[in-house]
Amino acid sequence: MRRAALAMLAKNISPPNLSIMQDEGLTVGRIKTEVLSGLTVALALVPEAVAFAFVAGVHPLVGLYAAFMVGLITAIFGGRPGMISGATGALAVVMVALVAQHGVEYLFATVVLMGILQVIAGVMHWGKFIRLVPHPVMLGFVNGLAIVIFLAQMSQFKQPGSMVSDGHGMTGGEWLAGPQMLTMLGLVGLTMGVIYLMPKVTKAFPAPLAGIAITAIVVIVFGLDVPRVGDMASIEGGLPAFHIPAVPLNYETFSIILPYAVILAAIGLIESLLTLNLVGEMTGKRGGASQECIAQGAANVATGFFGGMGGCAMIGQSMINVKSGGRTRIAGIAAALFLLAFILWASSLIEQIPLAALVGVMFMVVIGTFAWNSFKIMRKVPLMDAFVIVLVTVVTVLEDLAVAVVVGVIVSALAYAWQNARRIHAITRESESDPGAKVYEIEGPLFFGSSDGFTELFEIENDPAHVIVDFARSRVVDQSALQAIEAVAAKYEAAGKQLVLRHLSRDCHELLSRAGNLMVDSDDDPEYEIAVDYSVRTGVFGGGH
Repeated sequence: MRRAALAMLAKNISPPNLSIMQDEGLTVGRIKTEVLSGLTVALALVPEAVAFAFVAGVHPLVGLYAAFMVGLITAIFGGRPGMISGATGALAVVMVALVAQHGVEYLFATVVLMGILQVIAGVMHWGKFIRLVPHPVMLGFVNGLAIVIFLAQMSQFKQPGSMVSDGHGMTGGEWLAGPQMLTMLGLVGLTMGVIYLMPKVTKAFPAPLAGIAITAIVVIVFGLDVPRVGDMASIEGGLPAFHIPAVPLNYETFSIILPYAVILAAIGLIESLLTLNLVGEMTGKRGGASQECIAQGAANVATGFFGGMGGCAMIGQSMINVKSGGRTRIAGIAAALFLLAFILWASSLIEQIPLAALVGVMFMVVIGTFAWNSFKIMRKVPLMDAFVIVLVTVVTVLEDLAVAVVVGVIVSALAYAWQNARRIHAITRESESDPGAKVYEIEGPLFFGSSDGFTELFEIENDPAHVIVDFARSRVVDQSALQAIEAVAAKYEAAGKQLVLRHLSRDCHELLSRAGNLMVDSDDDPEYEIAVDYSVRTGVFGGGH
């Protein structure tokens, strides 16, 4: 029952309306779809990059340059075609304190160091540890991100320029009122309606792009008074120029930027690798974690030297790309190049796009990203898995993604350890080959969580003079398990009784001191190894055999 429930949970991680067909060949039609998908993503990237730049306390072009540089490099070299990267809010909220205290040049230096750390993580293949993230955590991550994306759009319903930074992000502001709010809501609904109905009419044109275009035409033709992209900030600028961060190259600078770089690198990789896993679930592809780490790192190193604020994978834009038909690296490359074109030549045109159109696109992303089946799933999976789903969702919304994932993994690991700790037990019988001897057949894993329960299994005072402990159905996992075996052997020795240990692996033979001479070798002894550095009393025994 548990396996079936978990299988259902895994199956429903990816939104059902975003399922992907097998990759198609690069026909003219496919290339057109990829390019149009990239254009849609680029349009959605503009307000996001500007908003995150405001959050970090830097010029809007710093966010736009980051979206271009990170997006282009990761699209070319990243581990999963279809992913979109750029400036993100998860990183921006960490950067704001650094910028406020030390200035933007220290931010550029931090982004370079952040990228170096990410490249190291990729070279060392640390990305593979994302496999340790359980499915309930992934589901909570998806639902939490959907809620965060939804809440982030609320700022677009406030008067432009009325929000202020509180040191952690943009807050406050006056809500749109009266006819302006109704018009805004109507345009958002129009965009969502077009996106919903467009695939039923034709799939030759990306639905999100059609929604943006139709809503923009309505606003411009009728001269509707609603917030537009240009009301946030001007996006006009030139090519990003190479620039070495103007900071002293000394230990003091390193001590300032290192803590921020470590945090940013960790958050960026966690968000990128979880997005990679999500896109992998949707595309049916696996692998690429180390490649993605290296690509993200290289992108951030380059961004730091070209005046960008750094970035990582963006789940919202990745979902827009997928929904618009993006399947290959062409879409990501096109998105980055379109964004650069907006900055260089088309800023006046892009600034006329109503924010309502982009909000409508993001609301459709929210609907498609949130795993609505999770409400049904949580009634069928174990209670602890359901709790983890809710916990990760809540922490993602209230804190941030990195904290939520760490909390979810820790809780899941502790729950797993507790469940396995309760599995340790013994079946006792009289030995057939040695009349009068008592046999303890140990069942269940023996590790730090079950070591106390293991020692409580034995009735040393009431046992006969000859006792056999058989580990054929058990698994000795760690140093605590070895310590528990030693403790039991010592108690039998003190009671003057003979103890024999059977079916322990060869490395256990070498690591156990007091009990070592009590073991009996068998042809069917297990071959698993315990990688520990184990010290007993006055001796030290090296593990990892």
